[in-house]
Amino acid sequence: MSMEKIDEQHINEPGLVVLDISAADEATVHAVMTDLGEWWATSGITSVRCEPGAPGVKAREYVDIRRPGTMM
Repeated sequence: MSMEKIDEQHINEPGLVVLDISAADEATVHAVMTDLGEWWATSGITSVRCEPGAPGVKAREYVDIRRPGTMM
């Protein structure tokens, strides 16, 4: 299962970012998404996918760098 196409609404303004995260394991992906949420407003912990024949796992997170996260 590949990542869905990026919808224009998620990047239609400066400061909006779509991040595709790849890592060896689900725990690492969750750690990255948690840390991003401390700095900026994000979509939170999203589902993690594993593509047959591809190494590791993948996830997508939507980020708004104009808004502070939980650490601010």
